Amino acid sequence: MAEDLLKEFDPFAIFDAEAARLDRFFSGLDDEAWERPSQCEGWSVRDVLGHLAGEELYNHACLDGNVQSLLTRLAREGVNGFHDFNEWSVRQRRSTPVRDVLAEWREQNGDTRRRMRELGAEHLIDTMAGPYPVGLQTFHYDSEYATHADDVGAPVSEEEADGRTLWRVAVGRFALAEQSADVQVEQTADQIWAHADGVSATLSYPEFVHATVGRLPAGHGLDPRLAAKLRCLA
Repeated sequence: MAEDLLKEFDPFAIFDAEAARLDRFFSGLDDEAWERPSQCEGWSVRDVLGHLAGEELYNHACLDGNVQSLLTRLAREGVNGFHDFNEWSVRQRRSTPVRDVLAEWREQNGDTRRRMRELGAEHLIDTMAGPYPVGLQTFHYDSEYATHADDVGAPVSEEEADGRTLWRVAVGRFALAEQSADVQVEQTADQIWAHADGVSATLSYPEFVHATVGRLPAGHGLDPRLAAKLRCLA
């Protein structure tokens, strides 16, 4: 089963670690640093924080069992789909003092992490895709937080880098399997072999992670057909 790829990892501990990484990083920024561009096209570092804070509205709706009510309310405001929601969340906070946005995110995400851990990995919560296990949803959040931490340049120590890459490889492989992606992926001791549409490539673990989240650097050289098949996470 696809879930077997994740069995050696604790999604809640990872979520805590990635949230703490972002909190440490955000807490040390000056005014100039907040305005630097991130790796999210069109978003500054401040905008990434605004996105994370706004996303808690959805996270809490999942926990409260009222996702459809939230989507209906957002649709009345002309917000349809995740892309619109993300941009709306950022716009809503651009005129708010950044310290207030940071406090909002810190409080709301802390509540999300506490509630998810208390529910346990097997508990089902409401999502846009229907009832879904808390543990698997947490792994999706783990990936998003790690991706955005990289987007804004939050430091990763040498001691944690390898372990962090390993769980991200596992989450990427899980997401591809969960989505029944039309791509063949095989993992060796230090590489990933991928094949789709008659095209094959061998990627390092970090390259595979970057491919799954759409963060391969420009000019990387991976065939666009294969890159499209491998992208499976935010």
